[in-house]
Amino acid sequence: MSRLFGTDGVRGVANAELTPELAFNLGKAGAYVLSKNKKRPIVLIGKDTRISGDMLEDAISAGILAVGGNVVKVGVLPTPAIAYLVRSMKASAGIMISASHNTFEYNGIKFFNENGFKLDDDIEDQIEDIIVRNIDVNSHITGERLGRCIEAENDAADAYAEFLKKTIDTDLSGLKIVIDCANGSACKVSEKVFSDLGVSVSVIANEPDGMNINHNCGSTHPEELQKRVLSEKADIGLAFDGDADRLIAVDEKGRLVDGDKTIFICAKMLKQTNALVDDKVTVTVMSNLGFHKAIEAIGAVTDVTQVGDRYVLESMLKTGSVIGGEQSGHIIFLNHGTTGDGILSALQLLKAYKLSGQKMSELADEITIYPQVLINAKILNENKRKYEKDPEISKEIKRIEELIAGEGRVLIRPSGTEPLVRVMIEGKDINHIRELAEGLAALITKKMG
Repeated sequence: MSRLFGTDGVRGVANAELTPELAFNLGKAGAYVLSKNKKRPIVLIGKDTRISGDMLEDAISAGILAVGGNVVKVGVLPTPAIAYLVRSMKASAGIMISASHNTFEYNGIKFFNENGFKLDDDIEDQIEDIIVRNIDVNSHITGERLGRCIEAENDAADAYAEFLKKTIDTDLSGLKIVIDCANGSACKVSEKVFSDLGVSVSVIANEPDGMNINHNCGSTHPEELQKRVLSEKADIGLAFDGDADRLIAVDEKGRLVDGDKTIFICAKMLKQTNALVDDKVTVTVMSNLGFHKAIEAIGAVTDVTQVGDRYVLESMLKTGSVIGGEQSGHIIFLNHGTTGDGILSALQLLKAYKLSGQKMSELADEITIYPQVLINAKILNENKRKYEKDPEISKEIKRIEELIAGEGRVLIRPSGTEPLVRVMIEGKDINHIRELAEGLAALITKKMG
């Protein structure tokens, strides 16, 4: 069978692929593996606003209770809130039920360890092995050894909101912003955080009904936010995704400010305040060439990882980098949190904006984003890595690299889930790089399809 865990937990169509039975087994196996040294583990569970969240929450809770673990249900909260609360409440593990930016029929389950970090591959493998091999880890314990659901001592949402407010030391009063909550897990805390800090806040997409999460709203559909920023003459717009672990911003002109631009703006602020450790910024291979040039221009350097915020974090922990993330808006401020956090990222962006004395559009325009074309080459699944050794393909890649040297780049990346090789080319002339990308993709399909 295919691997249960993807780059961000277990995900699928709720009640079809991600069934209550699977959730129950994940609860059992996860609590067992993460709490081997604790007689009575405590597991926090949060969720976003999807209609399937209740079903999966109860199923995974039952699995934890069956192996003698206690469950603390903290309700609808952002993914990074769970990572924070696991640490602050000294729990054994945390679980977030969410499919992030996906539509409502999908859902997912992601685990955090006692330190608030997403699980390493080897831990996920242990959990998966128990489920795949159908190993009975609970031995059908009975009586007082069974777990129970317990109430959180303090309001979890308030605790997370107070934490967020303490991450910023700059007066934000007087700012006018519009926030898009994606009808997701940011609805409960985001407005409170900004309002408490003296920001004038207008909120959209904050009426979840279980089925409208990410629907024409949020970080993947910011069109309405762009309109509202213009109509309300706001300083900045902020869009979160369904579980509020990513941020896409909008400047006062209604233009998008993606993850690359936000990371650059915040990295520049950190450097100017002597807080950018080793002048280092961590990003993935998908970050734009213009981003790298802008980072170089301020005297900083980039560490580059494969796609996935978990790999960004892994690199940051090794190198000591304090800021890293992805174009998509997953941004990690390691001095404050252990995972991407949309609201925290927004606060840091507002801080950079306020300290600069510039308009958001002026800050964003310090990066020249190069046009980017992505073409999928359809191939046989077994040939995903063979293109690297094909002389004709290698020769064409080298020819393109020489053709756009200094003004563009070529990135070839096999899909992790589909029989595809993704051909991405950046450069100054969109028509030229599209022609080059289509030609290279056609060649890879012809040779490897």
